[in-house]
Amino acid sequence: MTEVVALGEVMLRFDPGEGRISTARTFQVWEGGGEYNVVRGLRRCFGRRTAVVTALADNAVGRLVEDLVLQGGVDTSLIRWTADHGIGRSARNGLNFVERGFGIRGALGVSDRAHTAVSQLRAGDVDWDTVFAGGVRWFHTGGIFAGLSDTTADVAEEAMAAARRHGLTVSYDPNYRPSLWADRGGPERARETDLRLAPYADVVVGALGLAGSRPGADRFTADQVLDALTSVAGRLPGAQVLATTLREVPSAGVNDWSSAAWSAKTGYVLGPSMPGLHVLDRIGSGDGFATGLIHGLLASAGLERALAYGTALGALTMTTPGDVAMASAAEVEALIAGASAAVRR
Repeated sequence: MTEVVALGEVMLRFDPGEGRISTARTFQVWEGGGEYNVVRGLRRCFGRRTAVVTALADNAVGRLVEDLVLQGGVDTSLIRWTADHGIGRSARNGLNFVERGFGIRGALGVSDRAHTAVSQLRAGDVDWDTVFAGGVRWFHTGGIFAGLSDTTADVAEEAMAAARRHGLTVSYDPNYRPSLWADRGGPERARETDLRLAPYADVVVGALGLAGSRPGADRFTADQVLDALTSVAGRLPGAQVLATTLREVPSAGVNDWSSAAWSAKTGYVLGPSMPGLHVLDRIGSGDGFATGLIHGLLASAGLERALAYGTALGALTMTTPGDVAMASAAEVEALIAGASAAVRR
């Protein structure tokens, strides 16, 4: 029985390892996508039954993405397959080239995702009442999917409204990618879309993305986070939980990592602090955080414990290549225990 369903794009990631995209001769491939990474982590790390709603062009590349999703244990029965006529003019699959960065050289992403099959989804294409029947407990989507095209925000809104009708917990991550909005209204339109969709959510992950004047415009110091989350709570009076990662980046290979959350029940809560965290690949760490947080909330572990799950899995996600979490639940528990012991000392 499926517990958690996500709506989002699944791309094929090309990774040159320690090298540069522009000089690479070989790449390792992974699957990845902001919303998909969450259900993949819930399945592989915590053993929860999950599914992804997406669309792929029906060609060998699309079938490779499907095979990678299957290896992650995520149900593929909700994938919509779009006919491909051999040149990708009407539908194609998204590609993402990613450098991990090292030292003073930061990570670099070059995406190739225009006119993908999933960006062409429209409201009415998916029977959400059928998707959410049969025991689904949680629905997750975010700003990356909503920003893919002029129609995907409508699909997200339709899905979130249906999830609320069916009594699911709904989460939304206002993940902002400037490239998705560069020729479609910029950060102002991205913020407008987030404020249209986030009110359907019970849980907002990456909630600092909704603070400040517009996405990406402001950075918040540790002593400003509470006020920033309080301002978001004022914009979203129906939200039950607002959560965010906290990151300082001395270099590509060393990050200071923590988290914070606010809820109507508990007020402001800080997650474990992990200074000087050694980073192999930071891509997907925010999705790992969302994964652990959702697992903890599904398990009724309390907000502080859920925040610890998210912080720990996000940290472990940065220790492996690729977008997706590769840690076990036992490793997450051990890291939480170690962080707690360090605080006590």
